[in-house]
Amino acid sequence: MSVQFSVTATDPQSAARCGVLHTDHGTIPTPIFMPVGTRASVKSVPTDLLEGLNVRIILANTYHLYLKPGNDIIRKAGGVHRFMNWNGPLLTDSGGYQVYSLSDLRKITEEGVTFKSHIDGSKLQFTPENVVDTQRIIGSDIMMPLDECPPSTAERSYVEKSGELTLRWAERARKHFLGTSPLYGHEQYQFGITQGGVHADLRTISSKALVDLDFDGYAVGGMAVGEPAEAMYRVLELSHTLLPEHKPRYLMGVGTPENILNAIERGIDMFDCVIPTREGRNGRVYTRKGAMNLRSAKYAEDFRSIDEGFPNDVCRSYSRAYIRHLLNVGEIFGLTLCTMQNISFFMWLTATARSAIQNGAFTAWKEEFLREFNGNTQS
Repeated sequence: MSVQFSVTATDPQSAARCGVLHTDHGTIPTPIFMPVGTRASVKSVPTDLLEGLNVRIILANTYHLYLKPGNDIIRKAGGVHRFMNWNGPLLTDSGGYQVYSLSDLRKITEEGVTFKSHIDGSKLQFTPENVVDTQRIIGSDIMMPLDECPPSTAERSYVEKSGELTLRWAERARKHFLGTSPLYGHEQYQFGITQGGVHADLRTISSKALVDLDFDGYAVGGMAVGEPAEAMYRVLELSHTLLPEHKPRYLMGVGTPENILNAIERGIDMFDCVIPTREGRNGRVYTRKGAMNLRSAKYAEDFRSIDEGFPNDVCRSYSRAYIRHLLNVGEIFGLTLCTMQNISFFMWLTATARSAIQNGAFTAWKEEFLREFNGNTQS
């Protein structure tokens, strides 16, 4: 069954759009941000609290789940939804990012990628086919095929060869996906991943070839790996003209509020990034008026909420001074509150963007928001 996605509103001044993506585990309004739950857990936040933060879909990682707890345990649990007690939609990255991030522990061949486990040094091999099989066992609603993400410093010749290999892998992954079936009674979908670095001609070749394979949606991969933001925006502007309007578009691994809004302006529907959880664990929190570091001494006697008037439990119940105290004495609850605040903010950001698009006012709202947000953000 093809993915059910429809565009419900467009912005008259840009390529920004609202849509609805249907899965068996729930309906996802777009644009949408996906918190990262790499190992089947959004760090420090229970799944029932995620629902209260208006999280509609989360991301997990095939490589990490394959290593621990492993396919056998996940299958015996009935899939990762049951394993982690998450009833909403779930997307799994294929492990392609680990091809980039674990470059000193892997070897790439035509067949796939051979890894040395970062946990115990054991050898494992990922192929386009067995990555699909693992994601069938995980039971994600949306799965990604195995790809290679070249670093931003790679020579054009390497990016070109890498892109050609990723396309051959994509063809194998698509064929295998269409020849297998879900294991747990709910439909699964598969998105293709475009590569090509910042080279317009290579991106065009990649995008057109993937469209011919008729994936259920398309991700723009290979971004946020060190390239200038303006180069990424040029890739997104090109991608908007190449990828089908009637299918969702996903920008992988991005990012900051500014990156997200500028990508929405260029037609992107879905995002994921570790910023809300990683920075939350370090005491950096996001508000509608900027980001702040709550470990700072200036908040020791600041009894205001993090973001006054923001309608979430963190802002209704706890002060800056109290959360700073928790962080500085090493209480885990402080990390949870900061992470909850950040997730809530990123969900608010995309929800407000949707409203602005529906009202035909996205561009004006984006500029006004970023002016205040960037002007008040602390280093």
